[in-house]
Amino acid sequence: MPHFGVPKISGFLGALAFAGLFGALIVLPRRANAVPSYSRQTGLACNACHTNPPELTPLGRTFKLNGYTMLGLKSITSPSGTGKTGLSLLSFLPLSAQIEISDTGLQKAEPATQNWKLSVPQDASIFLAGAYASHLGGFVQVTYNTQDDHFTWDNTDIRYANTGHLYGKSLVYGLDINNNPSVEDLWNDTPAWGFPWINSPSAPGTATSALVDGQLAQDVGGAGAYTMWNNHLYLAGTVYTSAHLGQPVPNAGVGSQFNIQNVAPYWRAAWQQSFGNNYLEFGTYGLHVKSTPQSVSGPTDDYTDVAADAQWERVLPQLANHLLTVHGTYIHESSNLNATFASGGANFVGHALNTFRANAEYHIGYRITPALGYFATTGTNDSLLYAPASVSGSRTGSPNSAGFIANVTYWPVQNVRLALQYTAYTKFNGASSNYDGMGRNASDNNFLYIHLGVIF
Repeated sequence: MPHFGVPKISGFLGALAFAGLFGALIVLPRRANAVPSYSRQTGLACNACHTNPPELTPLGRTFKLNGYTMLGLKSITSPSGTGKTGLSLLSFLPLSAQIEISDTGLQKAEPATQNWKLSVPQDASIFLAGAYASHLGGFVQVTYNTQDDHFTWDNTDIRYANTGHLYGKSLVYGLDINNNPSVEDLWNDTPAWGFPWINSPSAPGTATSALVDGQLAQDVGGAGAYTMWNNHLYLAGTVYTSAHLGQPVPNAGVGSQFNIQNVAPYWRAAWQQSFGNNYLEFGTYGLHVKSTPQSVSGPTDDYTDVAADAQWERVLPQLANHLLTVHGTYIHESSNLNATFASGGANFVGHALNTFRANAEYHIGYRITPALGYFATTGTNDSLLYAPASVSGSRTGSPNSAGFIANVTYWPVQNVRLALQYTAYTKFNGASSNYDGMGRNASDNNFLYIHLGVIF
């Protein structure tokens, strides 16, 4: 790729041409999207369970709720009986693979770096996803990341599910093991599977985020339980402990900012309701963590995250059953950073952080989805916690950031994603201009992201 300094009009048109070239080169038969091992298991195309993956349809939410165990094809079975255990086993190994290729161009290159960062691949993943046994299934992902040049464990969600009745109404209940708070959720407004569905690995990131908002992803292990009553009320709870990958066991916590003391509880409650052509979900979730930075004992930093979320879907029969979806979440984090303050990493103990995200998407069948999102983070100013630094720092000691994300996704076939995504910042780490104290503006971090994903 040429070394464009700034993706102005000519760079933008070049990027569009590049994306068009991707589209012109891809001619594949129609197959399933999302995780194809689920399609092989059920015999259904993945647009039965997904609109714009990872967004779930009602059937997709039901499939996940019931432990990924719904079968459509013949399996290997043996009945149980006195003194004999039963067997229910897929007739194939439930494997899928994915490769993603991308290019990222910033409005202004980071100092002394090349702009337009072409990643071939951006990453590659292998999934063990499907029914493992009677009532037991899962989603396990291992990913090669180009930035780190190695494979690592990614999102994991393994669950046991069963059904019954309570007060004459249907009841689904289960147990769950996972490694990322909210990865087990059924909706696409909580952090693990929320908008944006794709993102650049090389664009600058803002100063911080709430713990429940991805800070602990793949760095914890949790076990919990969940239930759905009458297909309306969903309740779930999980307790997490630190599970640092690539470190000795037992672990001394050195090199890890978050070392959970005892366990960290995560909770979730939601209500879903369909009426006419509409579907509505609203709920709450949260997390409480006591953590000792760089150690497993001593003073702790205490975090409490409390969040609200909502999801609305409307089918438009007058427009060939196109679908409009809206997602939103608000997270409030209060923290007492006793350990960080004692070590000189913060000016004072008490801090707060607020995050708001909302997005709307218009699904033109299952082929084209334009989307627009807004995000904003506000929090307590602290010049030690958010110190000045080139690109990543804050001149004002503030974590405040805000902006918009515009995305157009095109599925030429169900297992190939082409996407253009533009992120525009109105504020970055506390200011719109000279936010890092070294002359960089928030808009300098605006970026165009071009994405090709193939899963099979």
